[in-house]
This record gives sequence, structure tokens and C-alpha cells, in this order.
Amino acid sequence: MDMTNFPHADRLLRDEPLAKYTAARLGGAADYVYIARESARELSDVLQAAWAQNTPVRVLGGGANVLVSDTGWRGLIVINKVSEAAFKESQVVVTSGYALTVLARKCAAQGLAGFEWAASVPGTIGGAVVNNAGAHGGDMASNVHTVTICDAEKGVQVLSKAALGFAYRTSALKARTDRRFLVLMATLDLQRGDPNAISAKIDEFVAYRKRTQPPGASLGSIFKNPPGDYAGRLIESVGLKGYSIGGAQVSPIHANFFINTGAATAGDYYALIQHVREQVARATGVELETEIEILGEF
Repeated sequence: MDMTNFPHADRLLRDEPLAKYTAARLGGAADYVYIARESARELSDVLQAAWAQNTPVRVLGGGANVLVSDTGWRGLIVINKVSEAAFKESQVVVTSGYALTVLARKCAAQGLAGFEWAASVPGTIGGAVVNNAGAHGGDMASNVHTVTICDAEKGVQVLSKAALGFAYRTSALKARTDRRFLVLMATLDLQRGDPNAISAKIDEFVAYRKRTQPPGASLGSIFKNPPGDYAGRLIESVGLKGYSIGGAQVSPIHANFFINTGAATAGDYYALIQHVREQVARATGVELETEIEILGEF
């Protein structure tokens, strides 16, 4: 893999450990890591260059929804830290690297309601669009007006909400197996409201999260809730709350959160996911579907 003529080649990090870029603090080294901070154009240039030379590439935002193998990633990982937001009337145009928690507070300060749900959700706009992230009865589908993506074959495109095919914790983008696209920015529809009332609702959601979800290094919710039920309840019902493999533990606080207790490997985490899925299926007949993305070889 020759990266000599790659855009901003002097900023490429070689054999960079990925554990520091993921929420569960897990993962081996990538051949190359590029940290994008400047603009959506910078992101687009870097991805287009990787696609043009068939370099395997993935983009990480907050690293909250991805499990990286202990063997790392053979190719390029782009860390998306491009964080810009422009407010106009009841809309916000925001780049894909913007943290959901920060944007929720910014919206409140602007007197814009409808994004309070995101104040307790880790991750960034890009991943939230792809996964249709949500909480407290809200989700990206309820806010998105349009999304701008960079596509390997079609270049920059603006997609409507309808084209994004949002459903529970998924989208038409997530369904793409080629992964040769990147969310650059999103335009969100919000409503005018009282800043104090909006901030109060945010505080309520954040307090609820602290009461019901575990602190520490985790990837957030591991499994999607099956129709009419909750993944956490099913896991608890088969006696796996607090169960550990190596340094990875099913949280004693919320069974759909798996914690890196400090010495976990990605292999431990992956083995725990498989064990929980198998035990729940055997006991209940429900096949739990993961909400997280798996990168690398397991």
C-alpha cells in the first residue's frame, strides 16, 4: 500500500493503535490513521483518494458503535473530527464529525427544540445518520431534512429523508454492503422553543441516562430491541446480567451494555456478544441482532 502521493500524506499516522479512538478502548493497530479536522472537503478528498487506489478505508467518529479486532485494520482509518454547525431559523446544517451531545446543547442555546433526545447519546452526526440513532422517543429520522454524502462512484450527492430509507436503528446507507460512501453533513429540521424549557428536558434525559446506564468503557447498546420487547430484559431473563468473559462483562446495571472492566480484549468482547446471543436464542427463541459494527477479523 503506497501512500506517498496521498493527500496530506505528512499527517498519516503509521501502525496507530485504534483502542484510543473507540469508546470501549479496544482494538489493534491500523496500517494508517488520518485525523480529519478542517472541513467536509478535506474528508471527501481523503476518502476519494483511498477509493481511487482501492485502499480499504473506514471512518470513525466517536467510536461508540464499533468493535475493532485485536488484529486491527489492514488499510486506512479516518477519524472524523470535522465539527461545524450553522443555524438558520428552525434548521441547523451540521458536519458529520459533530458530537450529538454537544449539538443538543447548542440547539438548546439557540432556542431550537426537537434534538433533546441526543443529549444522552454518544457518537457523532455521521454515525447517527447511518444507524438512525435514537433515544427517549426521538431519532435521526424525526430530525433529518437532507443528508449530503460523498459516494465513491457518484461523487457528492444530496439525499432526501425518503431516499435514506430510515427504519428502527437502520437506514438505506447502513444496508449498503460496499461501504463506499461517507456522510459529509446533514440538515436537520427543529422547532422554535424556550431555551430554558429545552435545557431542562436535556438535563432530565441526561440524569435518566446516568441512573439507568453504566459508566465506564462500553460501545453503548449492543443489540437492537426486538419487536415488542427489550434486549436487556431478554439477556437478564436468561441469567446473564453481570456475566463475564475475560475482561468483558454484561453490565450489572443494564444488561444490553457490555463493559470493558479494564483488561478486556476485543476477542473477549466479541466472544461475550456471541455467547449472549446464543443463550438468548436457545432459551427464548429470539435471535438478537447487533446494533454495533464489527471491523477487522475475529
